[in-house]
Amino acid sequence: MMKEVTHVVNTILYCRRWKEMVSFYRHRLAFPVTFENDWFVEFKVTDHARISIANEQRATIKSSGGQGLTLAFQVDKADETWQNLKAQGVDVGKIKDHPWGGRAFFLFDPEGNRLEVWSV
Repeated sequence: MMKEVTHVVNTILYCRRWKEMVSFYRHRLAFPVTFENDWFVEFKVTDHARISIANEQRATIKSSGGQGLTLAFQVDKADETWQNLKAQGVDVGKIKDHPWGGRAFFLFDPEGNRLEVWSV
């Protein structure tokens, strides 16, 4: 029998506004840092998911400027998360009920990436 391998998925966001992005994910979204150097920071989202912020000035890949990407985060209580982010001064969209039974809202990080936060 083969041993099951645990996989971790890491989404890397190459950014022009690197310092603002690191601050946003560290302080506003409160993701813990798993690795950090002077141009790359990796944040733990779950045991099996990471988001990394890379400074495009130090990388060979450039920023997409927030185009064509939505990062979706399932949380236990979308309303509570909305309230917490709003209280921190984060510009969050209206929270809405969806036909599939969930509640969701959108916001944008400093680079312009769209984030969806939802719960059932």
